[in-house]
Amino acid sequence: MQHNSTGTTGSLTIRQARPEDWPGIWALMEPILRAGETYCWDTTLTEEQARPLWLEPAPSVVFVAERDGGIAGTALLHPNRAGNGSHVANASFMTAARFNGQGVARALARHVLAEAAGSGYLAMQFNAVVATNTRAVQLWQSLGFRILATVPEAFRHPARGLTGLHIMHRTL
Repeated sequence: MQHNSTGTTGSLTIRQARPEDWPGIWALMEPILRAGETYCWDTTLTEEQARPLWLEPAPSVVFVAERDGGIAGTALLHPNRAGNGSHVANASFMTAARFNGQGVARALARHVLAEAAGSGYLAMQFNAVVATNTRAVQLWQSLGFRILATVPEAFRHPARGLTGLHIMHRTL
């Protein structure tokens, strides 16, 4: 499914990623990864190591949001757990810095939530939303997610020190 919307700097197209999208995904992903502020990933991962972490095999699905001729954001949708936990979705989102504050993350989130519901998932759970990532926390809460728990000092933020990781959830 493809989704189109109009944003502050032109139209936004959200579609399933293709193999040739990887360079654009990596271009937005690498600075986020290196900053170490929002993901529990090794900040020294190489492009070759990062690729299989984002471009997981089916049933995972990767989406890209395109604006102004480039990839403005990306999302990864997959089961939170296998087997008897596979009815709950999990997703990860990244937006290129130059598109922050332009509605890309919100549009991607709405698209992924609709895709998850359409794929038969009954709920979505985020296992590790960094508590200091207030923009993401506010976005998820505005879309109906609630914080179930916060694991204290579970994330080592490079500037703010030890901070919590929220477990967030919503039904679909």
